[in-house]
Amino acid sequence: MLFEREKRSIERALLLLFILFVFVQISLGQISVPDSLKAFRVQQPIKLDGKLDEAVWKKALPISNFTQRELREGDTATQPTRVAVLYDDENLYIGAWCFDNQPDKLTASRMQRDFDYWTDDNFELIVDTYGDKRNGYLFVTNPNAARSDAMISRNGSAVNRAWDGVWNVKVQKTAWGWSAEFKIPFATLKFRKQQEQHWGINFERNIRRIREQDLWQGWSRDADLEQVSRAGNLTGIKNISNTSLIEMKPYAIGGIEIPRSEKTNWLGNLGGDVNFLIRPTLKLNLTVNTDFAQVESDAMQVNLTRFSLYYPEKREFFLEGKDYFKFGLGYSMQPFYSRRIGLAPDRHIVPIYGGARIMGKEGNASLGAMSLQTAPKDSTPTTNYSVVRWKQDILKESSVGIIAVSKLQPGRQNFVYGADFTYFNSHFRNDKNISFGGAVSQSYTSDFEKQTGLASRIFFDYPNDFIDFSAIWDRAAEGFNPEVGFMRRRNYQMFNADFRLKPRPKKSGFIRQYVFKPFDFNYYIDDRTHQLQSLWSEFRPLGFITKSGEQFEFNIQRKAENLTTDFEIHEHVVIPKGEYWFTDFELQLETFQGRQLYGAVFVNWGGFYDGKQSIYKGELTWQASRFIKFSGQYSRYDIRLPEGDFVVHQFGGRADFAVNPDLFGSLFGQWNNEEKVVLLNFRVNWIPTPGTNFYFVVNQGYDTQTNRLTLEYTTIQAKLIWRFVL
Repeated sequence: MLFEREKRSIERALLLLFILFVFVQISLGQISVPDSLKAFRVQQPIKLDGKLDEAVWKKALPISNFTQRELREGDTATQPTRVAVLYDDENLYIGAWCFDNQPDKLTASRMQRDFDYWTDDNFELIVDTYGDKRNGYLFVTNPNAARSDAMISRNGSAVNRAWDGVWNVKVQKTAWGWSAEFKIPFATLKFRKQQEQHWGINFERNIRRIREQDLWQGWSRDADLEQVSRAGNLTGIKNISNTSLIEMKPYAIGGIEIPRSEKTNWLGNLGGDVNFLIRPTLKLNLTVNTDFAQVESDAMQVNLTRFSLYYPEKREFFLEGKDYFKFGLGYSMQPFYSRRIGLAPDRHIVPIYGGARIMGKEGNASLGAMSLQTAPKDSTPTTNYSVVRWKQDILKESSVGIIAVSKLQPGRQNFVYGADFTYFNSHFRNDKNISFGGAVSQSYTSDFEKQTGLASRIFFDYPNDFIDFSAIWDRAAEGFNPEVGFMRRRNYQMFNADFRLKPRPKKSGFIRQYVFKPFDFNYYIDDRTHQLQSLWSEFRPLGFITKSGEQFEFNIQRKAENLTTDFEIHEHVVIPKGEYWFTDFELQLETFQGRQLYGAVFVNWGGFYDGKQSIYKGELTWQASRFIKFSGQYSRYDIRLPEGDFVVHQFGGRADFAVNPDLFGSLFGQWNNEEKVVLLNFRVNWIPTPGTNFYFVVNQGYDTQTNRLTLEYTTIQAKLIWRFVL
């Protein structure tokens, strides 16, 4: 009876949603004239210094018609911004004049590569070099000349911030504000081979002290700069080429490994990558003896569930083109998960002999293909991992695609293959966003009794500023086994709906936007028995974002777990099988990250199976200067069950430093009382020239089992990756 009541509540909530969806619509225009910018060709060299004082910058035709997205959507920008574009045979140059009537109040606390640009004054630009209104390159700087970039795909739905292009920027602070001068080699970009290029381009400026966000085009709150379908036009670029690029990136590594009770090991290795364009928009990458010594350690996670934990990929090789391999089964059921390659289940390194990869776009088709061979390790034999992902653009913003993934070992094979479809429209009902689609996939495992299994997904998404709604149905049938993928749970069906109302009060002293959540639920059933497996649901009676950038949430959560077997949640604590329903309450508060001192607090309390739980999390960050930042995190999980009580403590601390935008690093430490190990990671990254990197890394592990710090191991490594272009 209890389950039936929960089900009827969900049905009533869905009915309410669709009534509101039908009757509530908002629309705003987003095109500002002029919406085209002409690039001016130059013959003489440009000195990259940020001053923008060469005569050629005065000859260029700038644009200056910026419009507010925040805080007053549709109003003219309060501080003028002017942008012009130049180019020569090899480079694209963008000049930005960011006028400010209070230049002494610029917010510029970050300086390292790939900085958190959403906390500083900044200038952002996006270039759609295919002209397909789907893909682009994002480049960002701040008044310290810090650099950040990203590769954009699926019209902003996928933002790969791990992509590191070869480019540079210089900045000058002045009495009237600040200026930025970008130099982006055409070799960094992919574009079609044609006499005159037809690119999309857009710009955004953020003024943090007044929380103002200005865009050239597409300033609607239902859009972001990353949505290149709303960009303006870049014209005038003629007779350029990038087809001669051959890029070589060899590396050398040396170091020492000092275990506590074993002999010292000297480390040394050579390898590298070779990249060249087999077509103007299609890159071939060959890798030999692939190494990831410079990668930061994984953050520890506490798992109080029956299901697998997800660890994000951190290795640059796999992050560079990750969006080429994404498939439409969603986050919790991925046919391809790159961490399966070169990492054992216990996260120890498995050497990679090498492999090949092709990524790019030809016409309206995107292609990602990769094959890597790993060395034998312990009881695991040498293994080949391969994936091919093809996607075809259809209609204005939609796509269809296929994927094939394989894991081949001597005498054993695992395959996954599937197809997906996505319809996307960023101009629905007066420029709203809407998308829907689905995917189906099948696996084959040669040594399973049930060799094949199916997985499928259907979704609908309406992600807009006032109404934000999504619905998903997932299914993973018995036998679906993506061994080069990720599955949080197996043999299930999942029904999800997430509905949020986000009104903006016209008259309020400090509230910028409310965020109410009538419902959000994930309802799982066993695919064989159709009995309840899990339920997580959330109701948010109050949530808001202030004009000063603070965020607050109060949530009420209803949960259920149906244990078909006893569940050992902690050492010597076993929850008996059965069906459990419980309710939690949650508070979240986060202060604006652009301040010198900011933090976040999370509290969750209430039922937990047949007992109680309290979770406390806190984070505090001090931006001491533009050169150094300190942060600390603490989590406490207090579990009270009839079968036994336990408490989990977890600490983390971090210091990030930057001498200049090309020399920076971090010290990261963590500990919890479950693993009873202190892990320290120290990294320095020096970029002598764009594309060339030197890393110095120290990893240490300390055992705390006896309430004393006992050094278990120390690893010190230095790695140089240098770049040649032929």
